[in-house]
Amino acid sequence: MTNRPAFSNLVKTIKEGKFVFTGELEPEKDFDLTHVLHSAEEMKNTGKIIAANVTDGPQGDAYTCSMVPCYLVQEKVGLEAVWQMTVRDRNRIALFGDILGGAILGLKNLLALTGDHSALGDHKGARAVYDLDSTQLIALVSKMVDEGVDLEGNEIRGGKPQINVGCAANPNSNPREPEILKVGRKVEVGADFVQTQTSFDIDDAKEFLKELERYNIPVLLGLFPIKNYGIAWYFNEYIPGVSVPQDFLDALKKTKKIKDKAEKYAAIDKINLDFFEPFIKEIKKTTKAAGIHCMAVHYERLFDPLLKDF
Repeated sequence: MTNRPAFSNLVKTIKEGKFVFTGELEPEKDFDLTHVLHSAEEMKNTGKIIAANVTDGPQGDAYTCSMVPCYLVQEKVGLEAVWQMTVRDRNRIALFGDILGGAILGLKNLLALTGDHSALGDHKGARAVYDLDSTQLIALVSKMVDEGVDLEGNEIRGGKPQINVGCAANPNSNPREPEILKVGRKVEVGADFVQTQTSFDIDDAKEFLKELERYNIPVLLGLFPIKNYGIAWYFNEYIPGVSVPQDFLDALKKTKKIKDKAEKYAAIDKINLDFFEPFIKEIKKTTKAAGIHCMAVHYERLFDPLLKDF
């Protein structure tokens, strides 16, 4: 772990040794962000979610700029944001400007990502940028925060941004060692924490977390409770590197036959609770994970029953 100060409540709480939970918000092609703020409010009300990630054009789609909902979530809801930033759409000049702008607005966490390629999204003709990769983005944040300069050594006037920067990792990677080494490079250039992609395999997750211990960096394991069969099917078929367990899929598929809405919701919730509650308990008990990144987008009703014992 870096010697950088803990600027954010998320990193402060991790450094205190507490097992933390983060959530995820996904503004889409939205001018009205009321639903995003409502979801953030629901997360805050649990008293367990310490921060919420805000996605940046997932799957290469043209969505609302993530900086703005990050700011509004912090200002209007009082829940800390983790600002996801991809290198897909911006060169180093734009990245620098956005990071500085976000810091001025009071954003304290940045998650550096490559980003899904634009060819996957809803603007097939868009040209991806990738001027920097995600490791170089972390290096840029480090230079800004630690030295008060840009990549060319030009000084930032009036002070240094106060941001903690995280990186992503894939516990489903095969082979695993290249992914572990990629995380190591990101730690070397200044990553403060790791949030992983979603895991459904407890043994793989534990082995992956064990491998990452060599870097002494806090890791939040990603979990993805799924609110209906359609999402589970799509996730299993089209999200690279992730496989939803067949029994989990089958159980969700059976709920499609339930006509009563409340009964269906209760059945879906039970499937998720039966799967993820023991998963989280096992991770907390047997690994050095710093916490869980719970990607239950638009499924906030599950947070209270899922996290009540943590």
